[in-house]
Amino acid sequence: MTVHLPEETLNWQTMAPLKITVAPNGARRGRIDHPQLPITTDQISKTAKKCADAGADEIHLHVRDDSGAHSLDACRYREAISAIAETAPDLGIQVTTEAAGKYNVEEQFSALQELVPQAASVSVREMSRDMELAPRVYAFVREAGVQVQHILYDRKDLELLARWQNAAVVERSQSDVLLVLGRYAPPRLAEVAELAPFAAGAAQIADRWTVCAFGQNEHAVAEAAIKLGGHIRIGFENNIQRPDGTLAEDNAENVRRAVDAAQALGRPLLKEVTVS
Repeated sequence: MTVHLPEETLNWQTMAPLKITVAPNGARRGRIDHPQLPITTDQISKTAKKCADAGADEIHLHVRDDSGAHSLDACRYREAISAIAETAPDLGIQVTTEAAGKYNVEEQFSALQELVPQAASVSVREMSRDMELAPRVYAFVREAGVQVQHILYDRKDLELLARWQNAAVVERSQSDVLLVLGRYAPPRLAEVAELAPFAAGAAQIADRWTVCAFGQNEHAVAEAAIKLGGHIRIGFENNIQRPDGTLAEDNAENVRRAVDAAQALGRPLLKEVTVS
């Protein structure tokens, strides 16, 4: 698939306001990795408040079980969503359906059906494990009004989503994507050079693209995305470091850094944030 990034998207003055999503914990890291990584509902809700105050528009929500392991339990999600709504009522909430090596497509689908969230991220790679269920998953989120964001890890995932759009498995209106640069395991640092060609492909099949990046290059990748007209996901799920490799104080610090970068570049934000 030959793709080209439209020239008009390179003019930041005409870009849509920047949406900043915070992913504060993910499925794998724990407090052994960073003492401010939120695990419990109370920790997550307090982190959500701090990140909203720092400039985040949305939280990408993971919940954990009693042992701290990744969970898709609807009751735990409801508890966390309720707590976030109290501490940060203006913060959008997107739940994850990530398998994390633990859940199959049927279990992911069941979690969506039980919870019916406002928004959810769904990996096309994970859905492709069960091609009998995948069309039902996408039909359900469409009919239920769930705002789905398609997780894409590489160009193969992008091409798979394009094929599903052509085959009407996924409607073209369901065209919000997250581009993942780098990897958690095996560890691979995201590189800025990866972004432009990936974004170019996304621009052909999606109305909006967001990027997240593993490792300390998260900040450089975010700045590149801001310039290209994309949106950004920041947080300890992908990176716990500052650009110099030292540990960030907390998720809110990295959100503030992204806000500062956008303001320095003149990219409009979805909400007013005081310059730090």
